Amino acid sequence: MRVAAIAILVFLAACPRSPSTGPTTGGSSGAGGGSQHGNGKVKGPVKGGGGGGSATPDGLVAKDIGCPAPSCAFHAGVGGYFTCTNGGGGSCFHFGPACTPADSCMYDPADRTYKQCATPSEGTCLSWGAACAPASKCMFSAQDGYHHRCEDISGGTCKRYGAFCAP
Repeated sequence: MRVAAIAILVFLAACPRSPSTGPTTGGSSGAGGGSQHGNGKVKGPVKGGGGGGSATPDGLVAKDIGCPAPSCAFHAGVGGYFTCTNGGGGSCFHFGPACTPADSCMYDPADRTYKQCATPSEGTCLSWGAACAPASKCMFSAQDGYHHRCEDISGGTCKRYGAFCAP
């Protein structure tokens, strides 16, 4: 459990943050918060010296890892779609509330194809339409349980899977 908490903290520290906005005048607001130099103006945080902004020095953002961007992903264990709050490497690590993909193109676990959902309900589909393919081409593979970029789509199924993709 401790290792998971440390991994999450490292991951979040790698994500860029907007610089904090605060008062432009006044006294020091803590470590790196600025100091007065007799002219009544407050200097902002020194680059790399604490205060607001990114927790990592410029240029050291973990670009290969990425930062959490919620998406609507298929959960094979439940057979429905849920908000993926954190994922990568073809898998979602943390699921949130039920959702419906923006294009309503959903995976049907009964016949292992993607179809247009005519009647979505709580992350599942009550009635199906024609075969479709997600615009992202990131498709669930029932063979290994991961999401892959599909390189050959036909009739709502992937004929050739490529690399892992973010669900």
